[in-house]
Amino acid sequence: MCRTEWLRLCGAVVVMMIGFNAQAETSEDDTNNNEVIFVVGDREAYKGNFDELEVPASDQIIDVELLRDVGALNLNDALDLSASVARQNNFGGLWNAFSVRGFSGDINLPSGFLVNGFNAGRGFGGPRDMVGIESVEVLKGPRSALFGRGEPGGTVNLVTKRPQFETGGYIQGTLGEWNQLRFEGDYQTVLGINENIGLRLVGFYEDAESFREPVETEKLGFYPSLSWNISDITNLTYELEYTSQELPFDRGVVYADDFGFSPRDLFVGEAVPIETEVTGHQLEIQNNFSENWSFLGGIGYRETTLEGDAFEPQFGSRQTYFQNGETISRFFRSRDFESEYLVVRGELAGEFETGQIRHRLIVGADYDQFDNTLVIDRYRSRFTGDITMLTAADIATHLILDIDNPVYGVNLNPIPGANTNRNEELGGYGIYLQDQIDLTDKLQIRLGARFDDFEQDLTNFLATPATTITSSDDRFSPQFGAVYRINDGVSLYASYGEGYRQQTGQDFQGSQFDPNITESTELGVKADLGAMCETIDGSIGLTLFQVEQSNFLVNDDRPAATAVGFFSIPAGEAESTGLEFDANLDFANDFSLWVSYAYTDAEFSNSFADVDGFGFTIDAGDPVINSPEHQLNIQAIKGFNLGAMPTRIGTGLLYTDERNGFVGSDFTLPDYTTVRLFGEIEPLDGLSLRLDIDNLFDETFYTNSFANVWVEPGAPQRVRFTATYRF
Repeated sequence: MCRTEWLRLCGAVVVMMIGFNAQAETSEDDTNNNEVIFVVGDREAYKGNFDELEVPASDQIIDVELLRDVGALNLNDALDLSASVARQNNFGGLWNAFSVRGFSGDINLPSGFLVNGFNAGRGFGGPRDMVGIESVEVLKGPRSALFGRGEPGGTVNLVTKRPQFETGGYIQGTLGEWNQLRFEGDYQTVLGINENIGLRLVGFYEDAESFREPVETEKLGFYPSLSWNISDITNLTYELEYTSQELPFDRGVVYADDFGFSPRDLFVGEAVPIETEVTGHQLEIQNNFSENWSFLGGIGYRETTLEGDAFEPQFGSRQTYFQNGETISRFFRSRDFESEYLVVRGELAGEFETGQIRHRLIVGADYDQFDNTLVIDRYRSRFTGDITMLTAADIATHLILDIDNPVYGVNLNPIPGANTNRNEELGGYGIYLQDQIDLTDKLQIRLGARFDDFEQDLTNFLATPATTITSSDDRFSPQFGAVYRINDGVSLYASYGEGYRQQTGQDFQGSQFDPNITESTELGVKADLGAMCETIDGSIGLTLFQVEQSNFLVNDDRPAATAVGFFSIPAGEAESTGLEFDANLDFANDFSLWVSYAYTDAEFSNSFADVDGFGFTIDAGDPVINSPEHQLNIQAIKGFNLGAMPTRIGTGLLYTDERNGFVGSDFTLPDYTTVRLFGEIEPLDGLSLRLDIDNLFDETFYTNSFANVWVEPGAPQRVRFTATYRF
């Protein structure tokens, strides 16, 4: 079924639901004059009607208040709050990449995340800003039984700011280190004769330099939304996402055993920006057609582009820093990426009884199509002369940078050759069902399953003539869970779930790879302290988990494969086991505490050759890249009055253990601890002034890496001043 037909189908569903609603209202008014008592309320896809103690999983909800308290400006800042999440190679700062419980997805693509249940991490729109986000949900463990294709360790869902049918908002300005200038705003109002239309306008602009001169970024985002209460039981919501960014391609610093890390303030690229742009649309209709049943349908369509040039440190014998510790050799790549993503979905949720047994049911279907085009040209050279006798011509030709006296702009236009030119279309549909059954007043079980059918078309335009390979597959994903309510405030749970992720590319025979498969088991206890104590509100949870992953890509060393170049085979296996403790507490004296700790032991389960062609052999028991065993995040915030002025102060601590920084090698990123402080005061009604100090003790640290020549350094101590006016 083509994209136009799906759009027409979803439009027909919207019209049908509006028509059904109007007919139902007329019937009720004409016969019994009964009022509809089921009030429209926002419902998220895949969620159903459950309180937190009834969910057999250890999810974390990072709400807008906490995001504001910690001064989170981008998705990385928000995800640092969860100790179960670790930063991964972020493609030179051009996208968000993370692992959950030790495992990430394809290192050559952004990590998949959802926005209001829609896949929105796919594509190349740049790192996500937090200005339009109401909350960040870290949904641990595979969720393919409902969501379908996803990342192996868990799912991140961003809930956006939508109209709340009220009038007000804020404007805000920030000045920070390295000439950071940022403005953002959020305004909403009510429209229509019956005030049944809500409008919300959210946006930001930021221009900033960096501690790594001459880096400069410019970002612009606009996220308007419109919500129409068609009736008491039907709501239609539309959201636009537009972001444009100019970002430098920054691979970070280089490490050599003999010379250590290159200076953290040395930028090894060139001051030529990569331009990214995303335009996305989401349309949802919700109809609560009875007290117990509701329908949620939607369309999402998103276009992204990434275009520009990059100068990146070279590997192995091409890297002069390994020889003298004084220069860094680089290669050049020009990129032109485009993507389109379409999803159509519909979901019915409600409850019924069979005898004395209560069922809460979710049943739905969705269709999605992802079209991805990658064009890369590359220029790469190797200096073979005496490294101590480098001339200006050598430096220009081989793109070499002196770390003590860097000179930029010497050769910005080398002549590259074609490296990659391909188009990949991934499409498929899925149907899913979940039933949570109350066997007794205390014991509930959850049964769920999903069937997916998907296909792939991969076209290689570098082949002569261009070749297209088509393949298809299907997947059944089950889930099981049980929850035992000890009392109103404490529950025990156990769960098992499977997940899968489609893998891009093809093997040496031209066949599509089998999906990456994940199996997860966890046991946990949760407590709602508000149900047990009058002076403390919030929740705590303790979880034990095990995640097994198979079919991730490794190097194919069969003779038939190596004879025609580097190819991959889905034969890798890994396992992650661990313990998590999470607490989100609010005390009666206006003191709040956030604690997130995770012990994660993620390692490979079999031996194989690395997929990137570096010649490393990974042995069973070797650690997974960028996965710390111990990670801890603590945030403490206190509110009080300073005279007549409301005041808040807070501090935060992030500890990240040492971790492998280059798969198959003994290169290790050191552990680090960073501390932050903030203070906020409201001298006038509606006006607040805030001071943030990040990395208070100026720790030198490194957040992630892909290899020893691509290591991302953390920022030095940074001071920011923010003024906000609310109205």
